[in-house]
Amino acid sequence: MSRSRRALLVVTAAVAVVTLIGAAAVRDQGRVDEVGLYTLGIGVQADGSVTTIPPDSDVHYLPGTRVIDPGPDASDADREAAETLADETRTWLDAGTVPGAGGPHEELATDALLDLHTLTLEGGAAVAGFSSKWRYVWPRDASFVAAALTVTGHHEDAVEVFTFLDGVQHPDGSFEARYLPDGSGPPDARGLQTDGTGWVLWALAYVADVLGPGAERDEFLATFTPMIERSTGYLRTQVANPRSLPAPSADYWEHRESALTLGTAAPVLAGLKASARLHTWLDRDADATAVASDADRLEQAVVANFGQTGYGRYAGRSPRDAATAFVLPPFQPEALPGAATAWESSIDEMSRPAGGLAPGGSWPETSISWTPQTSLYAWSAAANGQTDRADGWLSWITEHRTPLGAIPEKVGPDGSPAGVAPLMWSAAVVILTVAELDGNAP
Repeated sequence: MSRSRRALLVVTAAVAVVTLIGAAAVRDQGRVDEVGLYTLGIGVQADGSVTTIPPDSDVHYLPGTRVIDPGPDASDADREAAETLADETRTWLDAGTVPGAGGPHEELATDALLDLHTLTLEGGAAVAGFSSKWRYVWPRDASFVAAALTVTGHHEDAVEVFTFLDGVQHPDGSFEARYLPDGSGPPDARGLQTDGTGWVLWALAYVADVLGPGAERDEFLATFTPMIERSTGYLRTQVANPRSLPAPSADYWEHRESALTLGTAAPVLAGLKASARLHTWLDRDADATAVASDADRLEQAVVANFGQTGYGRYAGRSPRDAATAFVLPPFQPEALPGAATAWESSIDEMSRPAGGLAPGGSWPETSISWTPQTSLYAWSAAANGQTDRADGWLSWITEHRTPLGAIPEKVGPDGSPAGVAPLMWSAAVVILTVAELDGNAP
């Protein structure tokens, strides 16, 4: 479906819906025992606008799409408009590939790809979700979306996502935590988030690697050379200090931090290593060597400060979190010393009753599974030869989607999908994981 036909309109009543399933959320000293499902998914209406679908809805999609079936009472005009949008969606899907085709994860990957397509709005704004509090572009999430779009054969859409990021990036190479989908700036004063720059560089290199040598990659690199230069300069400045470590910053936990986390240090390392490869492909060998030297210094500092004590969230001994995956492939070319053992140990620390993982061992919610972290660990498992474990986590995600096939942000202790659905980051990582299992990842 053409995104030019999708407006940012949304039915006000649908946006406002925050319906709790089962009992109300019970909080006790930071513990959350039950959470509600905000939406069953998202849908495209006959006029091309995207809307959220409330949990008590009985709507259906037209087959193979996220276009809402207008129903038997719809006018001929609405029926025709919906069918046209559905045909556009199917044409888009057929223009690429669905990872896992013919296998157990085909349906999961197809639904995730359809949600990715629907949540990538006009102008390349890849919003995290369509509920009001998620309808923003996080550079991290958008980076994973661009990677997933290219690996599934939708590179032109990935270019639009990078173009959006290029347009909102500060001249010094930094990014705000998140942006309004019209590209006008951040929605609040959360401030800069360093990992965004690292993820953008990592994704640029991932996409270039998928494209491989040739004219298409050359054009891609030429288009985004200014963003590569700005981003690289910012990360190099971050590690230009006696400790060779970046300053504290919020990371994927979305918390203000006074101490450096692995969730910031590892993406910066991934970004610098990616930048060295990007400069090599740009035939700028001297720059590649200089950036690689900074990456080596940072890696040594990460190993010394985090690795010696098991890659906890903070330097020194501390509970691990899902950033442990960021010091392994596919985020680093090779696993950092001791990272594989730490990753294995972190699973028990983050395991939750429903079978998924939490953002970290010290995460205050003690019973809620989170699909972003579970899917990240599935991808990490796939990239490091643990295919059975990757299959298991993907199957778990499949079983805990909403009835409309959307991957929720969370899963309650009873296995019920919860939070916003779909969540863009989880959908993108699921696609990348299935592509990894297919052997189509770089």
